[in-house]
Amino acid sequence: MDPDGGRRAPTRDALRASALRMLALREHARGELERKLARPRGSWDAPDPQLLRQVLDELQAQGLLDEARFAQVLARRVARRHGRARVLGELRRHGLDETLIARAAGEALAELEPESDRALRLLLRHHPRPPADAAQRARQMRFLQARGFGADAIRAALRQRGTLVPDSEPGDEAGD
Repeated sequence: MDPDGGRRAPTRDALRASALRMLALREHARGELERKLARPRGSWDAPDPQLLRQVLDELQAQGLLDEARFAQVLARRVARRHGRARVLGELRRHGLDETLIARAAGEALAELEPESDRALRLLLRHHPRPPADAAQRARQMRFLQARGFGADAIRAALRQRGTLVPDSEPGDEAGD
């Protein structure tokens, strides 16, 4: 703090050190890191936006801040327990480029078992018993849908489990 008790703007070195601490914990998207660093905290006031952009540009040029790497890490983590729609949604939520999103999601999902198999595994873990009636079946279908699995994968998972499933449910979107 300043001798008069006020806050002061962080220096380039202080911004860089903070960014490196955050990147050491996990990968970040540029926008996410920029939002975190732009907030006043402790004895810091909000940094100069131009200085912040310069620090982030330097980190990107050095390969320390890499949105492609961030997208791959995030897509792999989310894809293990969720369907394609959730993977795409999480990547979009971080403001990444659509080309980068498509590439990272495609690679992550290609590395895994088929979506219907992942849906079945998740269903068996959270709902070990088959549904006794249509209401329970609908609840299990909503459970999988909320995790980003498409209608085709959900129906296939329920069929693999031995549950009778109609070819379409009200509200299904074509092309799932």
